[in-house]
Amino acid sequence: MSDSNADAERNDSPATDNHPALLDCCGGLNNVDYSKMDLTLLEAFLKHIHVYDSRLCIAVIAILFNPLFWNVVARWEHRTRRLSGLFGSPYLACCCLGFVIILLNIYRSHSMTVAMKAQARWEVMERTEVFYAGIGLMVFGTLLVVSSFLALGFTGTFLGDYFGILMDEKVTGFPFNITENPMYWGSTANYLGLALIMSFILSSFSHPNRSQQMAAPP
Repeated sequence: MSDSNADAERNDSPATDNHPALLDCCGGLNNVDYSKMDLTLLEAFLKHIHVYDSRLCIAVIAILFNPLFWNVVARWEHRTRRLSGLFGSPYLACCCLGFVIILLNIYRSHSMTVAMKAQARWEVMERTEVFYAGIGLMVFGTLLVVSSFLALGFTGTFLGDYFGILMDEKVTGFPFNITENPMYWGSTANYLGLALIMSFILSSFSHPNRSQQMAAPP
């Protein structure tokens, strides 16, 4: 066999590579053996959650219901103008919807607090760092929520555009220059911070020495 034929045969034959083939980014998860995953941490976390507790179920329903309610009502008003006709003014209708939203949010916060008190304590959440992290989140969340409200006003905050109440121009200042949805991110930070603070406070009641250590000067 000539040298040119030998070279052609080597080029046509598949290259041998001792390195394992890389997993495809989309189909690679199909090759993972999930039975070998270490789920110890996840199992330890889930042990502290009473999934079937009625108070937790009520809190979850309140969390899901609130945004669904005001989005459905606002879109229905945008199509039909029924609320504006019922109250005789789009401003009055928007204010009434905003008042209902505030009441729903108060009940959501209450149901979350009740649900947290009913859940088991997790030792990790008893650290003072958790308490200060919760304070930091609530300060940051409150800053976003309050600044958003001041920038948009009452009707701008509570879906006034669905009632035909439009602002003169798009708000681009703080906090909308750092995120498109500061009200949602601020509310999320507030609820997460509240959860961390409540977890620490409840653990302090069950361990009085912890609250004394926190109050004692360094």
